[in-house]
Amino acid sequence: MSDLILYTNPMSRGRIARWMLEEIGQPYRVELLDFKGAMKASHYLAINPMGKVPAVQHGDTIVTETAAICAYLADAFPEAELAPPLRDQRRGPYFRWMFFAAGPYEAAVTNKAFGFEVPAGREISTGYGSYTAVMDALEQAVGQGDFILGDQFSAADVYVGSQIAFGLMFGTIEKRPAFEAYAQRLAARPAAQRAAALDDALIAAAGDK
Repeated sequence: MSDLILYTNPMSRGRIARWMLEEIGQPYRVELLDFKGAMKASHYLAINPMGKVPAVQHGDTIVTETAAICAYLADAFPEAELAPPLRDQRRGPYFRWMFFAAGPYEAAVTNKAFGFEVPAGREISTGYGSYTAVMDALEQAVGQGDFILGDQFSAADVYVGSQIAFGLMFGTIEKRPAFEAYAQRLAARPAAQRAAALDDALIAAAGDK
């Protein structure tokens, strides 16, 4: 039995964690949870008090929050080479853009989707400034090379790329050429395709019941 457990639902951000697990190439077990029942049960609330997925359990260690899961797994399994080593100068931009996507990007896109616009002149009061500023910064990050770190794929691409792919799919971000090209490059990765096929099969199976 694997000491890696993924708590997920195939129609959630758990798809990102699944992709990350496929990238590290280690065996893992999947615990599927529905949104209204199992995610709110006492057993799972002991794992994630937010009652949300994904969560990853690695032995006695529990990690929630998708960006944290990606960063943790990259460091826990260095042989996969999905994070720059300590003291490598690339570690700065690696963390910078992963958590940019988890912070300013997530907030800006969510607020815009719900119809909230930062009042003119109040941009200094928000962590992300404005939706346009976030999109411009992200375009710069993914438009200067194949990946966030240039020619090296990393866990930052798993997280940032997933956020961009979801945004393009659901129309919550602009279809800029840099975003579309970046998403296409990542979608071609074998691990991304395996992860998507596994989750899509779960969705199809649930629909047949």
